Amino acid sequence: MGIRLPGIVHTKQTVRRIFSTPTTTNVPKGHCAVYVGETEMKRHVIPLLYLNHPSLQDLLSKAEEAFGFDHPSGGLTIPCREEAFTNLTHSVKL
Repeated sequence: MGIRLPGIVHTKQTVRRIFSTPTTTNVPKGHCAVYVGETEMKRHVIPLLYLNHPSLQDLLSKAEEAFGFDHPSGGLTIPCREEAFTNLTHSVKL
């Protein structure tokens, strides 16, 4: 009997997609680039461990609903205010 963790499956799919795109240049090992914004997107580089945080999982779910996993820019796009994203990432404790 196995345990199903749907959030982890989505995270793995997202990470695989991110690393299969050419936008991975200038990103340190163990990090990924994400594009954040409601209208104008700004690139942020975050540790991969952040993708498992419950608050970021919520944002990833919203991103999937808004853009799916095949976004034309090739990067992971998170539809929220940049200020809210920055505050969230500063509050994440690893």
